[in-house]
Amino acid sequence: MSMMEPSKKPLNVLIKQLHGNIEVVLKNGYEYKGKMIKVDGHMNILLEGATEYKDEQLMTNYGNVLLRGNNVLYIVLNTNLR
Repeated sequence: MSMMEPSKKPLNVLIKQLHGNIEVVLKNGYEYKGKMIKVDGHMNILLEGATEYKDEQLMTNYGNVLLRGNNVLYIVLNTNLR
């Protein structure tokens, strides 16, 4: 069994996307879009200028939002938000 290359580890991939626009989908179905300004080893993500969506409908605009890593279902990188 081969190990993942360091550059292919999920956290390293996320770190390379710092200050880029991402979309985070949570296990509860809510989606958050914004600029990722911080990420840690638990995949907790701090988004700047975040917007919250449910069923593709805009719910709320936030300044900064901290998303807890264990609630994340998946992350979409390099999204064009505007």
